[in-house]
Amino acid sequence: MAVSGAGMARAIRLGVNQLGWQRLAIAGLLLALAMIVALRSWHLPLLSDAESALYDIRAANFAPATDTDKRVTLVVYTADTNRKTGQISPVDRTILAQALTNIETMGAKAVGIDVLFDSPQNDDPLLQSTLKGMKTPVFLAFADNRTNPEAITYEQEQDLRGFIAASRTSVVGPASILLETDADNVARRWPRQYAGLPPLLSVAMTAGGPDAAPAFARYTGPIRYRVPTGSDRPVFDKIPIDLLADPETAPLVIDAIKGRYVLIGGDFSDFDQFDTPFTRTGNPITGETRMIGVEVHASMLAQLLDKALPTRVPAWALWLGALAAIVLGAATAAARARTWQLAIAVVVQLAFALAFPFLLERAGFDTLGFPAMGWMVGWLMAYVAVGSALRAINAAQREFAQGALGKYLPRSVASEIMKNPDRLSLHGEKREIFCLFSDLEGFTKLTHAVEPEMIARLLNDYLDRLSGVVLEYGGTLDKFVGDAVVAFWGAPIAYPDDGARAVKAARAMYLAGEEFRKAAPAGVPKIGRTRVGVHYGEAIVGNFGGEGRIQYTALGDAMNTAARLESANKSLDTTVLVSREAAERSGLDWFRPMGRVSLRGRATPVEVFEPVPDADPEQRKLVVQAQAAHDSGDADQVRVLTDRIVELAHDDDALVNLAQRLRQTHKGESYVLG
Repeated sequence: MAVSGAGMARAIRLGVNQLGWQRLAIAGLLLALAMIVALRSWHLPLLSDAESALYDIRAANFAPATDTDKRVTLVVYTADTNRKTGQISPVDRTILAQALTNIETMGAKAVGIDVLFDSPQNDDPLLQSTLKGMKTPVFLAFADNRTNPEAITYEQEQDLRGFIAASRTSVVGPASILLETDADNVARRWPRQYAGLPPLLSVAMTAGGPDAAPAFARYTGPIRYRVPTGSDRPVFDKIPIDLLADPETAPLVIDAIKGRYVLIGGDFSDFDQFDTPFTRTGNPITGETRMIGVEVHASMLAQLLDKALPTRVPAWALWLGALAAIVLGAATAAARARTWQLAIAVVVQLAFALAFPFLLERAGFDTLGFPAMGWMVGWLMAYVAVGSALRAINAAQREFAQGALGKYLPRSVASEIMKNPDRLSLHGEKREIFCLFSDLEGFTKLTHAVEPEMIARLLNDYLDRLSGVVLEYGGTLDKFVGDAVVAFWGAPIAYPDDGARAVKAARAMYLAGEEFRKAAPAGVPKIGRTRVGVHYGEAIVGNFGGEGRIQYTALGDAMNTAARLESANKSLDTTVLVSREAAERSGLDWFRPMGRVSLRGRATPVEVFEPVPDADPEQRKLVVQAQAAHDSGDADQVRVLTDRIVELAHDDDALVNLAQRLRQTHKGESYVLG
């Protein structure tokens, strides 16, 4: 465990270094904000609107269906009532007094009046007299300017208080009709019980009796709205007040009053209408989108009568859920998975976050305030925070890795491998490749004649020049062995023109070596030529240093042959030698034959060629003819042609050397190198 802990600590330190403190701070801040969002989304702009919309959908879809509630009846003023009485605002109080007189004889449990008597009227004495004679409990609407300034002015409040004081008895008193809406003007929750206000209407009507539910005096959770079982069976019976006020028609509705709680209010299309969770989608049975205030009070009263307090989700559970959302978002961003697997994980997690509150709502939990959108947005923020941090780390790692790969691979190849790492085999595989081996003539002697610091400068300059050539021509740098450069083409990625690029690189390396010789500082002994060998054949290519460290190299006879060809340059007075296998696959016409040689450690002779792109055509022709004469065993012709070759060679030591070897060997023989 200690080892793994230390390893984890190192990984964390490395990640911090690669990410940088600034990005780390931003990621940490995003995660902290994600946690806040996941917990407080109901109190944040935009998100609160989304949360409200989701809650409304939940509440509307899982609203309990009910037959007509036989415990509560609505008695309402209507537009027809106003036309008959000739009064609109305030409503006629004489008809109310008549209705109360009839209700008194019908045995109602209690009466709640959702009408504010906040302006004196001529018929007030009649109504007040009726109220004082009531034996049935009656609760008069009360509101104050402090808690409900939009509903009542200070002057109106004084008139209201005066009316209530003049009407008050042991069974007649005030009740708060306050209804609070959220920021989007939707009545979703029970109002708060403010100090100085009488009890809420539904609480007051049931207080002291068998239906009392003290818990609702402090309750501020969701109002339980219900839907009817059919369009012809409303949740509450609704009776026009003029029907109840008429002594002739009142007996017809006695069954709707006896033993029930009666709520009296207005049913007008342009007044005292509230948006509810049904507003967005419409009541699934009636299609109605708004609800009159007295029906909202009736819904609260019915909820109280049913003692329907939804189960609160504990605060610790909300914290745990928010934390889980953040952790899952971060873990998903950090997961190493295929795209389709990641897509499934994302969809499943977000779908769960969306569906879970619906399941809670259906199970009877209070989801008003449940941060469903907060969890999803928090999850997304955590996903973005960690994903961005990891991308920054990966980018740094990729940049470092690509830079490291670029030390021995062409940038195009390194970039392709970074996109598709599978193309870089970390295990040995057989590949046919073009192998190159170079060497600087006389370097060992030079190390004994020059100070170590100068040797280091010279060697670094030389290797930089030659490795640059290899990469320029798309080769893979295998290794440096002292002053020798080992490279190959055809792995890790093979291209059709690998042969041409390998031969061109060999020639360019020789020329780069010549430039290096000319640029040597004063006082440095003469530097020898660069010799290069190129061969094509089978090799084992891959990582031979273990998984923990990329040691990409090539092994096998092909590499050894390239090294022998490089060494053969010394005996043949050439600078670049290319085997027939490599020359034929290069697609170039630069070559002049340099004969057949037997290399140490190789049983089969190798035909070698020298790439000389600017060779004299006549020289090249003579060399080809001389080689053909040698192959046919025509010694006389060989002698004639080689004399001519020497004559035209001038200072071309390689041609003179070839002529001598052709004379010294016979048909079918190869020149054995010492």
